[in-house]
Amino acid sequence: MTTTVSPEHSVPAKKVARRTARLARLGIFGFFSYAALVAVAAVILIPIAYAVLGGFKGNGQLVGDPGSLIPSPWVLDNYIDVLWGTDSGAFWTEVVNSLLIGIVAVGVTVVFASLAAFTFARLVFRGREAMYTLFTLGLLFPAAVAILPLYILVRDIGLSGNLLGVALPEAAFGLPLSIIILRPFFKSIPVELEDAAKIDGCSSFGFFWRILLPLARPALATVTVLATVTTWNAFMLPLILLSGEDQWTLPLGVMNFSGQFVRDQALILAFTVSAMVPAVIFYVIAERNIVSGLTAGSGK
Repeated sequence: MTTTVSPEHSVPAKKVARRTARLARLGIFGFFSYAALVAVAAVILIPIAYAVLGGFKGNGQLVGDPGSLIPSPWVLDNYIDVLWGTDSGAFWTEVVNSLLIGIVAVGVTVVFASLAAFTFARLVFRGREAMYTLFTLGLLFPAAVAILPLYILVRDIGLSGNLLGVALPEAAFGLPLSIIILRPFFKSIPVELEDAAKIDGCSSFGFFWRILLPLARPALATVTVLATVTTWNAFMLPLILLSGEDQWTLPLGVMNFSGQFVRDQALILAFTVSAMVPAVIFYVIAERNIVSGLTAGSGK
């Protein structure tokens, strides 16, 4: 008597066999590669988990058993004090300031980087590559190098102590990387598509606005995410260019809060975690667009 295996049972068996074959091909090198990745992920995630859970502890727990990860008991007062306590007004003011600077800086970065990338990718003129190289050299100079002349320039044009005086330099420092990301994508769009648009009476700017930008959504999303996270975490420029606590952004607020409540480590952890949550949420939501945007130009 013979038995037959139904197709329903054979499909999982085939998947297991293929997975086993892949693992066998990876061998010892693949095992150590995965182990290294797990180790790197642990190094990154464990301090974050410690900070998040530390905000749910009391100072007695942090001092008495600093190595423990899980709070016992769970204390909600730290996050409540940061978000809705008597001193929560400073936190929300810093959130609003960070949002305003981020909106302006990211908007300026995306608009001007798109126009510059389109110029360097689709228009032909003498000195194009030299100008593009000049923009890319901006990656070699961090904000700290130019902080003194930048402060003098911002003061002379009357933007010292103004949120706009931080947003515009942040946008300027974000342009080189944004142009480098957008230019290959714009160059990958077929020339035949642009020729067809011109035959239909579309100008160069019309092709850029009506055709190129909609096609470039993944790359634009990548630029937006990177510019948002960079601007949100900026510390040096707000520290130098802003003059009062009512203008401070969240990174400056974390610095001030850490000095003000130096004995309350649990409250400091709660404030720090609350400050980084908006950027983390935005990054997690848009993370898929970063990978697709960075690889979109090479795959067309």
